[in-house]
Amino acid sequence: MARGSANMLEEREKSRQLGSLRALWPFMLPYRGLMMAAVAALVATATVSLILPMAVRRVVDNFNAEDGALLDLYFGAALGIAGLLALGTALRYALVTRLGERVVADIRKAVFDRVIGLSPSFYEKTMTGEVLSRITTDTTLILSVIGSSISIALRNLLLLLGGLALMLLTSAKLTGMVLLIVPAVLVPIMVLGRRLRSLSRENQDWIAASSGNASEALTSVQTVQAYTHEALSRAAFGDVTEKSFDAARRRIWTRALMTAIVIALVFTGIVGVLWIGAWDVRAGEMSAGTLIQFVIYSVMVAGAVGALAEVFGELQRAAGATERLVDLLQTEDTVQDPAKPKTPKAPVRGAISFEDVSFTYPTRPDVPALDGVSLTVAPGETVALVGPSGAGKTTIVQLIQRFYDPASGAVKLDGVDLRDMARAEFRRHLALVPQDPVIFAASARDNIRFGRPDATDAEIESAARAAAAHDFLVALPDGYDTWLGERGVMLSGGQKQRVAIARAILRDAPVMLLDEATSALDAESERAVQRAVDELARGRTTIIVAHRLATVKKADRIVVMDHGRVVATGSHDDLVAEGGLYARLARLQFTDGMAAE
Repeated sequence: MARGSANMLEEREKSRQLGSLRALWPFMLPYRGLMMAAVAALVATATVSLILPMAVRRVVDNFNAEDGALLDLYFGAALGIAGLLALGTALRYALVTRLGERVVADIRKAVFDRVIGLSPSFYEKTMTGEVLSRITTDTTLILSVIGSSISIALRNLLLLLGGLALMLLTSAKLTGMVLLIVPAVLVPIMVLGRRLRSLSRENQDWIAASSGNASEALTSVQTVQAYTHEALSRAAFGDVTEKSFDAARRRIWTRALMTAIVIALVFTGIVGVLWIGAWDVRAGEMSAGTLIQFVIYSVMVAGAVGALAEVFGELQRAAGATERLVDLLQTEDTVQDPAKPKTPKAPVRGAISFEDVSFTYPTRPDVPALDGVSLTVAPGETVALVGPSGAGKTTIVQLIQRFYDPASGAVKLDGVDLRDMARAEFRRHLALVPQDPVIFAASARDNIRFGRPDATDAEIESAARAAAAHDFLVALPDGYDTWLGERGVMLSGGQKQRVAIARAILRDAPVMLLDEATSALDAESERAVQRAVDELARGRTTIIVAHRLATVKKADRIVVMDHGRVVATGSHDDLVAEGGLYARLARLQFTDGMAAE
């Protein structure tokens, strides 16, 4: 049974490999005109190449002709054919290369369009660096194939078929002898080709792994250096890179062996046939020009077979790369928009409700993040979520944005289940300030404008003032136009948070989601931002996740969570009076904190 399953898996893998390049066809189809022009140029150059040996035969057989003008005519014709060959080859290169660049650009856009919309559950299992490797390295392989290898393969296939046909017309006897070596040539191509395909896929997998390893280390370089982890990071990256090199080395040697065997067999056969042909010339059974014509066609055919053997290896690598890209394009997202989405009622009021919601993260299926949570937030109400780490507070915020779907129950906006609406439609009415603020490698102005791309400069500055960010932004070297660096390296943690808050203020959405929005601020900035948040919350539904209870004392309602459940609800004073978890947290933060000071 196990052997049968293994055989089925092998057959499935084989069929996927051989057919994977067909997945490129939808990307090439829109450029039929360009493809037809490239094929026409390719056929023309192959035809001219096949005509050239005939001209050489005429020249050789007329070396001793009494009429010198005829010899000049044949030489002129040969030069003209060579000129046409050069022009056609240049045109073929230009057309095919342009086609390759265009198709690969479309593939890159299609893959990025797909992965940018995948829900966070995908990135829990797939490293960002690996995705980037597929978009860059794998598409580069495909570019090599479309822009070069396929053209070379088709040209050499035409030369092979045309050359064989003209060899047969030139000398059926010698052609029959040449064909005797064809089976010997095909065997190593088939046997070693399968091995080459496997090694190509392994090589690309290790390249993607090394990209993921490097991306993770470099995006966390300060932590790596702070813990003096450079040597271990170098060792880990070096180990993955060496494994990639080892797979590449084995692939290179396999391909080199296949090429050597094929070329050796082909040219051995040609030499043997040439030997027999030389005796036919001596016997007067064929002219010297005919033998030279046959030899040129034989060399063409041999070169075509050798080129096809090399291109076969490139196609195997591209097949593996195509599979990996198709895997991304066909990735099933755990969160899907409905076929006929409902539109939120206008204007959006911002009523949010959780109805007996249970949820577990895909990577932690045995640990409930939410366990039967029921919660209603009225339009314009400010609700604070508090509790120890892992209580489910941030999960509430993520489900409101529909980054995940609940295992049971429903999350609704204005009475409409989020699963019944298009994600882009209802997310327009949400504004988020995450605990770990995201700052893009752009200017401060563009980072704030991310909240609303059509905002004016005046609106951007107004949002920055409300978030207590204006003063430090104007103090930067180029003010609001200062480039903030990758991940905002030019800013402190508190400054990043204020830029993120300004971005949310600018969005002017009816629902505000603040996940530890003031956690990185000093006391003075926190008071300024808190006043801005209080002002912003008026007339808006606001959900605040906080560990510091001092920031949520003014909330309309405080929801206490523990182990994925709502354990208490009320005002600050009521919850303190009740005792329980909130009272214990308040005592630790207010009483013990004051004692420590």
